[in-house]
Amino acid sequence: MRSTFSGLEISRRALFTQQAALTTTGHNIANANTKGYSRQVVNMVASTPIEYPGLQRSNVPGQMGQGVEFDSITRVREKFLDSQFQNENKNLGDWTIRKDTLDKLEAIINEPSDTGIRQTIEGFWNAWQELSKSPENTTARVLVKERALAMTDAFNQTSRQLSDLSGDLTENIEVKVRQANQYLSQVSHLNEEIYRIEGLGDNANDLRDQRDLLMDDISKIINITHTEDASGYNVRMGNTQLVTGNSVNTIFTRASLEAAAGTDLNSGEVYGLIQSRDYNISNYQFQVDSMIKTLVQGDMKTTLPEGMVVPAGTTLIIANADGTTTQQVFNGTIAQRTLGANTNVIVKGFNGLHQLGYASSSPLKTGTPFFTTKPGTTDFDASSITINPDIVKDVSNISSSSRTYTDTDGVEKVVKGNNDMALLLASVRNKKANFDPSATGRPILTDGTFDEFFRSIVGELGVQSQEAIRQATNQQILVDQVDSRRQSVSGVSLDEEMSNMIKFQHAYNAAARVMTTFDETLDKVINSMGVVGR
Repeated sequence: MRSTFSGLEISRRALFTQQAALTTTGHNIANANTKGYSRQVVNMVASTPIEYPGLQRSNVPGQMGQGVEFDSITRVREKFLDSQFQNENKNLGDWTIRKDTLDKLEAIINEPSDTGIRQTIEGFWNAWQELSKSPENTTARVLVKERALAMTDAFNQTSRQLSDLSGDLTENIEVKVRQANQYLSQVSHLNEEIYRIEGLGDNANDLRDQRDLLMDDISKIINITHTEDASGYNVRMGNTQLVTGNSVNTIFTRASLEAAAGTDLNSGEVYGLIQSRDYNISNYQFQVDSMIKTLVQGDMKTTLPEGMVVPAGTTLIIANADGTTTQQVFNGTIAQRTLGANTNVIVKGFNGLHQLGYASSSPLKTGTPFFTTKPGTTDFDASSITINPDIVKDVSNISSSSRTYTDTDGVEKVVKGNNDMALLLASVRNKKANFDPSATGRPILTDGTFDEFFRSIVGELGVQSQEAIRQATNQQILVDQVDSRRQSVSGVSLDEEMSNMIKFQHAYNAAARVMTTFDETLDKVINSMGVVGR
């Protein structure tokens, strides 16, 4: 038999259910701008009817419905889109870091511009050209010294900036390592909390949103994958297990991630930082160092003019027409050391050529190495190169002449006003040199001039930067596209929520009206029926 008060129970259930729907709608609206929040819905189901089929059922026809209930509040989320987002996000993190690093490298090299290294190199060569016009002019010699100091200072500064940038990237790796460890610890903690709450039969919607947001953040730092079981998310990086349930299996260090680069670690911001530091910056530092080393002491073919007097004790490497080389030691009188014809030789860079000339001072003094290394260093590179202190103190030590004579007293003196050596040194800018004598294949240009080598460095940097911009832009588009699709599924639409709020409000008001109607009916039954004949 049906209960007299079943109508009140139906109304009560309707009120509670619509109230839950209104509360959930308010929760959605409140979190409309919360990052990582997924909209939630109340799943309403019809209550179990009062009559079930069975042998003991009453003969009352039909089943009497018992109203509405909500069996759960769930979040709207699509795991496939989450996986897509994280897969694209790791590549975005990688290329964003590379693009930023190459942008900084372009700012350091600063080419093409009117204030970059190329201008100081141009000024150095032009100063030698001016010296060749007036080899005994002190002002021209000072200009050579100052232009040389400006060029070496520019290379020193570039090397310092590259080293500082490399150090900054290393510090950023440390920061990202700490972030990754913190996020993984939070994921394991949320696994535990979600397991505890859902073990009681509830849905930990907000905690799941927090966990998924953490996974999004981690995916930009390192490449991760995850599976879900009863204990929560099991997170991996390649073959390395990071989180299992409420346990963090791996605590990262900078050394461990650097060791994993290229294997388990193959994308993400940390990978981009390591690649930028160990490939991009290291490569450009190597290229600039190679150019400096070759300029100063690399093998370079040049032609010594007829009539040049070779300094006593000099061993020249003669380049023969058939491609072979022979060595010849020059000693004896001026006549014995004078070249009878233009001679092709191989000299050891700018220093080797400068040492074949003569200073303008008296007594006779052969050329000294033009470039030296800073105190405490022995190898020539962009950080150590400087000008010979003897030349800085006295510009007369700059070699400009290649001829000598014997005066009436039989003393050998330099021919002042001769500009052969100044012309030879000025022409070094157009001489081809071997930038890869060990055949390592690392220098960007094996055989070419110094200007060509520097232009190749600038060109390679431009191409790599353009490619990084393209890749980062494309990845950003992909990430935005996937996130847009995810937001269309999980995001809060204020228009939709307002519509739902009105719908649930009307349903609540109607349920309240139904309860009022049943209350009035029962009042009539209880207080007005059965009083006839009293």
